[in-house]
Amino acid sequence: MRILMVTDAWTPQVNGVVQTLTRVIDELKALGHSVEVISPGQFKTFPLPTYPEIKVAIAAHEPVQERFKAFEPEAIHIATEGPLGLAARRICVEWKLPFTTSYHTRFPEYVSARLPLPLAAGYAYMKWFHKPSGRMMVTTPTMKDELERHGFGNISVWSRGVDTEMFHPRRPGEPDIFEGLPRPIFLSVGRVAVEKNIEAFLGLDLPGTKVVVGDGPQREELIERYPGAVFTGARFGADLAAHFACADAFVFPSLTDTFGLVILEAMAAGVPVAAYPAPGPIDIIPGSGAGVLAHSATEGLREACLEALKMDKGAVRAFAEGFSWKACAEDFVKNLQPYPEPEKTRFWRRLRRLTRVRRRRVEATA
Repeated sequence: MRILMVTDAWTPQVNGVVQTLTRVIDELKALGHSVEVISPGQFKTFPLPTYPEIKVAIAAHEPVQERFKAFEPEAIHIATEGPLGLAARRICVEWKLPFTTSYHTRFPEYVSARLPLPLAAGYAYMKWFHKPSGRMMVTTPTMKDELERHGFGNISVWSRGVDTEMFHPRRPGEPDIFEGLPRPIFLSVGRVAVEKNIEAFLGLDLPGTKVVVGDGPQREELIERYPGAVFTGARFGADLAAHFACADAFVFPSLTDTFGLVILEAMAAGVPVAAYPAPGPIDIIPGSGAGVLAHSATEGLREACLEALKMDKGAVRAFAEGFSWKACAEDFVKNLQPYPEPEKTRFWRRLRRLTRVRRRRVEATA
């Protein structure tokens, strides 16, 4: 198929959404599909306040229309709810094109953590945005149940994968990234921002050393408040994988993520995970032999961290090997809502004809 992907989150941003989309697109192409991506780098942008690395597209509606016409997609997926997602949604609704969407971030909780806006306002927007979608893809069954309770419909589960070649247990002869630091090493990886709840990890009374890998608007504040913790900044590729492999336990305190790819990356490195029972961890960890959940969303994380230290790293790695990006891409294709062949052909033929008519009218009046 010709698959059009519309996303407000794209490289050079570094986050789970971008990683998921780039890996899935690679797998889709390997499966023989043609994929066109509409992303912020193709438009005029401005930096998002407090997140200058995130660029927001402006004046995108007409250029997005032209991209639709040029590519003539057979299936359309809108991955985010930002300006590009809004432009694509409007076009699909006006042209009566079937499309799918995905719910990558607990947007209402995310906004509420940063701005004085009620959760109800965030959920009202999200329901409005996703309502015309033929299918909304979410990361876990828990997320599906939660959104259905909020009144969302047409939901399908679309899980995630992990690169088990890049992320692997520390091998004999490989250096110890944390040499000289008191053990055990409790590691947290992700954007250093209030919605990630990192302070819940840093405030724990734990032996050894707490290490935070990542960058973000809260980093300087937390460095000052927790001088005993180690903040490495952002790490990528093999360097990031080595940080995972050299840790003793991985701590995931976030309550706003819908999955948490870093959980699978830690497990692929043979590092057991301690987390709160939020969407993502609550679907991955129970019964896995690869991690421990806290008692509640506010208590028990320290105990989970200490229990995680006792787990068999070989069993942790074995669990992660059950996830692959190819399976993730195949699930994505199953969830798409492609145009039926006869309708698709008629639609794009009619649209090309209308475009030519409009162009002749403009030329005649010029």
